[in-house]
Amino acid sequence: MLASTAVALTATRVSAIALPWFVLVTTGSATRTGLVAFCELAPYVVVKALTGPLVDRVGPRVVCWTADTLSATAAALIPLCHTLGVLRFWPLLVLVAVIGAVRGPGDLARDVMLPEAADRGGLRLERATGLAGVVEQLAATAGPAAGGALVALAGPLPALLATAACFALGSVIIGLVLPPGMGRPAASGGTGGTDGNPEPDGYGRRLREGFAFLRGDPLLRAICAVVGVGNFLGAAFAQVLVPLWARDSGGGPVVIGLVNGLFGATAVLGGLTAAAVAHRLRRRLVFFTGYLLSDTPRYLVLALDAPLWLVAVVFATGGLGAGFLNPILSAISYERLPRHLIGRVRALTAAVAWAGIPFGGLAAGALIAAAGLTPTLLAAGAAHLTVVITGGTRGAWREGQEGEEGQEGREKREERGTETRGKPDHESAAPTDAAPGRSTPVRRARGPAGR
Repeated sequence: MLASTAVALTATRVSAIALPWFVLVTTGSATRTGLVAFCELAPYVVVKALTGPLVDRVGPRVVCWTADTLSATAAALIPLCHTLGVLRFWPLLVLVAVIGAVRGPGDLARDVMLPEAADRGGLRLERATGLAGVVEQLAATAGPAAGGALVALAGPLPALLATAACFALGSVIIGLVLPPGMGRPAASGGTGGTDGNPEPDGYGRRLREGFAFLRGDPLLRAICAVVGVGNFLGAAFAQVLVPLWARDSGGGPVVIGLVNGLFGATAVLGGLTAAAVAHRLRRRLVFFTGYLLSDTPRYLVLALDAPLWLVAVVFATGGLGAGFLNPILSAISYERLPRHLIGRVRALTAAVAWAGIPFGGLAAGALIAAAGLTPTLLAAGAAHLTVVITGGTRGAWREGQEGEEGQEGREKREERGTETRGKPDHESAAPTDAAPGRSTPVRRARGPAGR
């Protein structure tokens, strides 16, 4: 499972280098290059948000295999058509849009299979999500480097062929290497289901069921808000604030690569550490510590025009904090979701997380033009601190006792096969009439799960 994720994410990162460069060297137009990037990103976000019911209904394995196969085909057609002299700009946009559109449900399907992979491997959910986060961070670090080197040495067309090969390899792993029976559709009303009623008829109703569940879970809503605002500010930070700081400080691109490389390397270290020990830690404490280390100090250290060594220390420390966040937040999400709703709810939370990214750079640019770099950095840091404190102090965190009582408390609940989220004197039996919008007991098997 992790191998398939690694090759697919690496392919995505390589294509993010090869595709824009291919358009730039063949057309010479920055506008067309930006349009190609938009045609890949926009379908990714929209289709991923809308295909949750499809993943739940058809099964994540089928969706993932199909998405990887279509991605490989579309990526291979670009250099093939260019070599044959039949590639025009609008067919290129169509092929790029196909890649973006199928990557959305493909990534979502891998996301949905993670809890089952953890069950089958006998791993704690925090460890599984931690390892997945490490793989993602490694792909985000190594993929662009490999893509840039391949484009520099061989050109963008061989890099696109390598992208297609990676997607094809991911498809083979999903289709042939994963254990038989893994990634099948989760039955409604099964383990972790909200009730014994059948799935609602109609695609729109299934999508609304996922939205109703998300709307009815205060803790998931709080996490979505923090992640969404954090990604909006993070896009502003990476796209505008750091480059302007590097230019004004005289460091240039070398300094950008240095501080981002330190952040990425320590994030991998933090993710590995989280995979080993996160299940022993209080989740609210990890939430506060991780966010307050990873983001707010970086805004402040740039705003205060600190020396480079201090900036490097702050970025490295921030990476350690960031490495702990995804394992904890993903584990909370998986534990609170019925298996038959994971696809549609995770799709909606991903849409919220991505929604502000395209606008972060625009907002930062406008604010810098009006007030300057330092006030913008301070405002972004204050906004991030406010949203983290607001999201982390909500009473909904008291519902998430799973993970905050240590190993003994979780093992007792696993023996009972249920989890209580209600009044302290509430019986620990699973409710039979829970509303779709409420958090319901989710059983976590340690061994192979026949789901």
